[in-house]
Amino acid sequence: MNADTRIRRVLKPLVFALALTPLALLAWKATHGGLGAHPQEFVNRFFGDWALRFLLIALAVTPVRGLTGWNALARFRRMFGLFAFFYACLHVTSYVAVDQFFDWAAIGKDIVKRNYITVGMATFLVLIPLAATSTDGMLRRLGGPRWKKLHRLVYVAGVAGVFHFYMMVKADVREPLIYAAILAVLLGYRVVQRLKRAAKRPRKSEGRAPAV
Repeated sequence: MNADTRIRRVLKPLVFALALTPLALLAWKATHGGLGAHPQEFVNRFFGDWALRFLLIALAVTPVRGLTGWNALARFRRMFGLFAFFYACLHVTSYVAVDQFFDWAAIGKDIVKRNYITVGMATFLVLIPLAATSTDGMLRRLGGPRWKKLHRLVYVAGVAGVFHFYMMVKADVREPLIYAAILAVLLGYRVVQRLKRAAKRPRKSEGRAPAV
C-alpha cells in the first residue's frame, strides 16, 4: 500500500464525517432555539445553502488539483457531488413535506407561478441523472466519453443553483453574488485550461508539404 492510498483511507471517513457536520449543527440549533422566528424557512434555506456549497466544492476539485498537483483529491469529487445531491434532496423534501404538506396541486402551481422555484426544481432535476450515474458501474456502462458528456451538466446545475439563490433573495443579494463570483472563477479556470490545451495542439496544416 503506497502513501497516497494510506492518506486517502484516513481522509475519506474524515471528509465523510465533516460533510455530515451541517446536520449535527442543525440538530444543535433545533434543540437550543436557534432556528429563529420561522423554523421551516430557516431549515429549508439551510439545506439549500449546503447543497450549493457542496456543488461548488465539487467543482473546485479540478482547479485545486491542477494548481496543487494533488491528484488524489479527484477521488473525493464524487463524494462532494453526492453530498450536494443529498442536501438538495433534503432541501426539496423540506419544501414538499413541511412547507406544502404534500399538496401536489399547490406545489405544481408554485412551480409555475414562482420563477425561483421553477429554476430550483429544474436544478434538482439536473442533479438526479448525475447522482444516478455516479457509480463505477454506470461509468463502464455508459462509456467514458458519454459519461463525461453527461456529467458536464454539473456546470448547468452550478449556474442554475446560483441563479435560483439570487432570485430567491428579496433584498440583500451580497451572498448569492459571492457564490456567483466563486462559480465564475471555477468555470473560468476550466475555460483558460481548455484554451491553453487548444493552443498547444498542432494545426492540421502544420507539417504538410506546400502544394506545388
